[in-house]
Amino acid sequence: MTTVLLTGFEPFGGDSSNPSGAAVNLVASRWEGPELLVTAVLPVTFAGAAERMRELLAEHQPDVVIATGLAGGRAAIGVERVAVNLVDARIPDNDGDQPVDVPSVTGAAPAHFATLPVKEIARRIADCGIPAEVSYSAGTFVCNHVFFTALEAAASGTRAGFVHVPWSAELAPSTDATALPLSDIARALEIAVRTSLDVTTDTAVPGGTLH
Repeated sequence: MTTVLLTGFEPFGGDSSNPSGAAVNLVASRWEGPELLVTAVLPVTFAGAAERMRELLAEHQPDVVIATGLAGGRAAIGVERVAVNLVDARIPDNDGDQPVDVPSVTGAAPAHFATLPVKEIARRIADCGIPAEVSYSAGTFVCNHVFFTALEAAASGTRAGFVHVPWSAELAPSTDATALPLSDIARALEIAVRTSLDVTTDTAVPGGTLH
């Protein structure tokens, strides 16, 4: 059976919630297949998140991996294209660890590209009326660390990527925070999963940026 691994994160940085974890749980609650969907909410720790991702990959041998995380302040779903082999933590993780200028994986390549159809995922999400874009920076915190780890550790033939989500309207820390309804975030993740399963060659349309 085709297997999809979909992950989100627990709260971090003093926040009481994380819409990525909430959206992943919502997707799991209404998943009808036919593929097997494995979901997990990862700790926001450099050591723990990478270890858990490796455990999930080894246990389930998924065909598709989509990790998700919060990008507070963004207004759109961000389908990440590049994971860099760099950890440079602006704030401590939930264990109090704050590594600076170290690799995610020692001895690995400087960067990896997502192996999902990122442009087509963004296009299909936007076509459903949910703001979406291709992003070229997943940051240098735990999100990027997990993204790089997934691409580095996934078995040959496994396709992997990362999706950043804005605050959800229900869980935003303030009323003026840029946000989307949690139902739209979950729907965007469902579209990302289905597109990744159905599309093997990405759409050849301009998707770059000038700066």
